[in-house]
Amino acid sequence: MSDGADVCDAIATREEPDDDSKKKKQVEKRKNAERPLTELLAHALNNKAYLCGMPITPEALSLALSRLKITKLNAMQEAARTTAAEHPNVLLLAATGSGKTLAFLLPVWDRIDTTQRHTQIMIVVPSRELALQVDEVVRQLQTGFKTTLCYGGHKREIEENNLREAPLMVIGTPGRLGDHIRRGNLQTDQIHTLVLDEFDKSLELGFMEEMAFLAASLPARTSTLLSSATQAVELPEFLRLNDVFTLDYLSQTQKEAHQLEYFWVISEQKDKLETLQKLLGEVAHKPCIVFCNHRDAVERVHAAMTDAGLQPVFYHGGMEQHPREVALCKFRNGTARILITTDIAARGLDIAHVRNIIHYHLPATAEVYTHRNGRTARMEASGQILLIRAEDEDIPEFIPADLPVFPLPEKAQIPEKPIWGTLFIAAGKKDKISKMDIVGFLIQKGGMRKEDIGLIDVFDYSAFVAVRKNNMNGVLAQIRDQRIKNKKVVIAPAR
Repeated sequence: MSDGADVCDAIATREEPDDDSKKKKQVEKRKNAERPLTELLAHALNNKAYLCGMPITPEALSLALSRLKITKLNAMQEAARTTAAEHPNVLLLAATGSGKTLAFLLPVWDRIDTTQRHTQIMIVVPSRELALQVDEVVRQLQTGFKTTLCYGGHKREIEENNLREAPLMVIGTPGRLGDHIRRGNLQTDQIHTLVLDEFDKSLELGFMEEMAFLAASLPARTSTLLSSATQAVELPEFLRLNDVFTLDYLSQTQKEAHQLEYFWVISEQKDKLETLQKLLGEVAHKPCIVFCNHRDAVERVHAAMTDAGLQPVFYHGGMEQHPREVALCKFRNGTARILITTDIAARGLDIAHVRNIIHYHLPATAEVYTHRNGRTARMEASGQILLIRAEDEDIPEFIPADLPVFPLPEKAQIPEKPIWGTLFIAAGKKDKISKMDIVGFLIQKGGMRKEDIGLIDVFDYSAFVAVRKNNMNGVLAQIRDQRIKNKKVVIAPAR
């Protein structure tokens, strides 16, 4: 039993130590006397390990939310936190973009016992992008406890070094987490809470065996939190959960009719490239995601739209980590307004202000259709769903046949080009480089104004920063021989 559980039991039962352990208990008593009363009371609330953390104070919560630019929790997040405090096993059903990540991170934060030095929480996600997004929210919350990120495409040696001192929480994809457990890098014998974010997507991607292995590797697990954006999901048998409290916010968080507008876009040819080019000329002044059903189609469509002068980026599961990061950073920061992708982007990506969802290929299932459309109209914004259909193409039964038709011009236009460009910096978190360091460097050494610097993404060994295109060449000339935090690093346009 952990020291935290010992404290719980001692306060709850008021048992006196026997003679043999008297000296040890006296030492423990002196240590407890130095701990805040609120912490001791928190440990006394329940003798279950998963509730023996330090609940977040209202002041700490308010400060953490302010870092996320949130004034208060939404109803779903409040309910998730309250429910998780009362029930060890919770299934949260909520639409993408509704704040699910924060909804399960707050109960996790409540359960962390910072007096312990072993790993207590495991968060499993289906993709490296979602792992990075969860980690980013944790960083913004500034919880103060160590978290380690593990995912495919990331250097395993870095993760092994990070795991030498046990993190209180580990976030990762099923395959990479399983690999670390098998290698003995990750000690799981005292993990009490397992979080499976978008768990049905992990199963859909073929991670059943790895997820079963992870669950079986947690002998101390007393709590499981699951999230999904899909209705009527089945809980996998390997979790062995008999008593699960379900919070269903899908009905409340479905997009209202006035938030989404649906249109057919009719293609006179079976090959839809010309139709897509005309459509993008009309709508790509705002961010667009173009969904294709296959990777090779993504690259073909990207090449055609690039040749047409539209400056898109593309993203699919077969890409290496660096080009994936470049593509997503450029789309997120406004350097590119067109992202051409497979259904890997239909779930797990946190990209705000996407106005247009374009189905270049019609979706195969109603579930895919829902998740694609969920990339727009996030958090009460509005959006357009544009379905390109050849004249003789069959209409899936889950899509209304009588949608209005989006009018296209006779000749394709080129939309106004983005005002942002992206700089690549060959240094990141492991080099002790932060967003503030980058902003300070560009202002002081590059002569930039703050308003000419856009979104910044910092990874382990690299960073990407949006700057106004009309400043790009001048800035590169001024910083060519400059050092950032006394380091000479490569800084160049992101490719």
